[in-house]
Amino acid sequence: MATRLNPQVFDLQGHRGARGLVPENTLPAFARAMEIGVSTLELDTAVTRDGVVVVAHDRRLNPDITRGKDGNWLVAPTATVRSLSLDELQALDVGRIDPQSVYYRRFADQQGMDGVPMPALAEVFDLVRRAGNVQVRFNIETKLSPLFPEEAPQPEEFVAALLACIAAAGLMERVTVQSFDWRVLRLVRTFAPQVTVSYLTTQQPPDATISTDLESPWTDGIQYSRHGSVARMIAFAGAATPTASSGRVIWSPHFADLSEAAIDEAHAFNMDVLPWTLNDPEEIARAILMGVDGLISDYPDRARSILARMGIELPAPLRRPA
Repeated sequence: MATRLNPQVFDLQGHRGARGLVPENTLPAFARAMEIGVSTLELDTAVTRDGVVVVAHDRRLNPDITRGKDGNWLVAPTATVRSLSLDELQALDVGRIDPQSVYYRRFADQQGMDGVPMPALAEVFDLVRRAGNVQVRFNIETKLSPLFPEEAPQPEEFVAALLACIAAAGLMERVTVQSFDWRVLRLVRTFAPQVTVSYLTTQQPPDATISTDLESPWTDGIQYSRHGSVARMIAFAGAATPTASSGRVIWSPHFADLSEAAIDEAHAFNMDVLPWTLNDPEEIARAILMGVDGLISDYPDRARSILARMGIELPAPLRRPA
């Protein structure tokens, strides 16, 4: 199996920065990931009422990680990100996990902080610039759902705002846009073909976006039953036949959906395979040996150690940004 390794191009991505270590999707998380030494900062985005792209995983404010001005945890049901202005969002604190929540048990060792606001995407770009990191990439997920269209902007509006923010930072060549909602990726390929796109999928219940027999609202009308594999679905979308100026194409499956056969098929269609989210050392090692092109982890320090033992070269750690 060692012959399946490609040590020259492995893409280590810090999930939500470094969620297992410091507050997710915050400037401290992205700074920590760069200190560890990752290829890519993985993050999530939403759009505010005043049209600003912000870094947030949930369409509605997550009460497990969000405190109000009074220091108290928010109570569900919470407001949508799109219903609030940037100033209103940045008055909230997302630096800790509620210790009474189930979520806390998953990341009990995360270093909590106070006074940590939800950043705008432009602030993340500025953090990287100030750090002097001219190599790290950005894997940017769009948080919208065809099941809850009222909770986020429509795909056209979302993509326009996101691409404008990326273009303003001059980072089109260093960005991947990923989404479970494949409508987004079609729009990105149309309006910014040089941008790399990543097709997120899961076949794991209860949140499966790929169904082998039923129609899925997530895949832009492209159904598994007509194509027989996820790789063939993506190829049909036209994303696997890029022109010379087009960005790369990535398939990003749930790690439990991985198989060597699926990886080989994706590679045959010129797609990279980059599973999410691997935290267990044995699972990380197994995925690497299966021949994936990269992986996403809440603990990029763990993954980096395993990759180093396998002789895979990674970016050098950086000092903390000023």
